[in-house]
Amino acid sequence: MILFPAIDLKGGQCVRLIHGDMTQATVFNDDPAAQAERFEQQGFEYLHVVDLDGAFAGKPMNGDAVDAILARLKKMPVQLGGGIRDMRTVDGWLNKGVARVIIGTAAVRDPAFVREASRLHPGQIAVGVDARDGLVAVDGWAKSSELTAVELGKRFEDAGVAAIIYTDISRDGVLKGLNIEATLALAEALKIPVIASGGLASIADIERLLQPDCAKLAGAITGRALYDGRLDPQQALDLIKSRKVA
Repeated sequence: MILFPAIDLKGGQCVRLIHGDMTQATVFNDDPAAQAERFEQQGFEYLHVVDLDGAFAGKPMNGDAVDAILARLKKMPVQLGGGIRDMRTVDGWLNKGVARVIIGTAAVRDPAFVREASRLHPGQIAVGVDARDGLVAVDGWAKSSELTAVELGKRFEDAGVAAIIYTDISRDGVLKGLNIEATLALAEALKIPVIASGGLASIADIERLLQPDCAKLAGAITGRALYDGRLDPQQALDLIKSRKVA
């Protein structure tokens, strides 16, 4: 299991939101590149970055901050989401060194785009499935679609998508713990690897993710718990490493 530390970008700063509400943003670092470097030094193996402004605008809005992150990191790969809705944007980020791009809103509205991107960039396209009350949300979580998470995921079963990143919006940023039940239900319904997101609160969540029934999950994303000290990065990474060895 990969534990992804998250950097959410708003106005060039590293922030965390509550339930995806842009009016409820807490700034944790004015220098996202320095934060990324710190995560790499702590031993994390993969970084999760979201351009929040881009998710609402439908196009990249924090390009300078992402460029600075990519320039600062030595080896840690980056997966990036937010405002990626056309092939030019996909190509642009991958050419700059992003390891994997996450397509969210466009996966609902233009599934053919996701299929073509996956064909052109095998292993480098993930789909963001963000659900509220069982339905997938779009446009930076501002609107709800008519699709369930499973319905959206099944659209891409044969497309070559590298991963599904499943976020329970009701838990995002409020430290209630991951929605393991819904995440596992999605993972069991799909062949695509699923990454859990939204609500990871403590080492207890890491313990839960390392139980046998969660072995099918590809990883989990953690944000606020890292920033406010509820989750000790070394303890979490050591625990994961010990289970891998075992």
